Amino acid sequence: MKKIEAIIRKSKFELVKEALHNVEVNFFSYWDVTGVGNEKEGHVYRGISYSTTEIQRRYLSIVVNDDFVQTTVDAIVKSAATDKVGDGKIFILPVEEAYRIRTGEKGGKSLN
Repeated sequence: MKKIEAIIRKSKFELVKEALHNVEVNFFSYWDVTGVGNEKEGHVYRGISYSTTEIQRRYLSIVVNDDFVQTTVDAIVKSAATDKVGDGKIFILPVEEAYRIRTGEKGGKSLN
């Protein structure tokens, strides 16, 4: 099992969520985060300068079986990309074990 952590633009969240559901990733956690990115310039909108050093993003935490990692990553990349700086990052970490609290099932069965 692997844990996929993705940091994406908040504006892309609904597209990413739909793409994940389309590849049958139906359970994941998410929360709003603020981070510091590589973009150093501010943006000017209607004569007002806005700082972009602190960036609002959405953080997704998804656990999948090993054979489903690439499908999940592909769904996120395709739906979250804008080809601009700040599209986000994806991290993949090993998960040693998982349990379903209700039934006590463990391993990959607990993810279904």
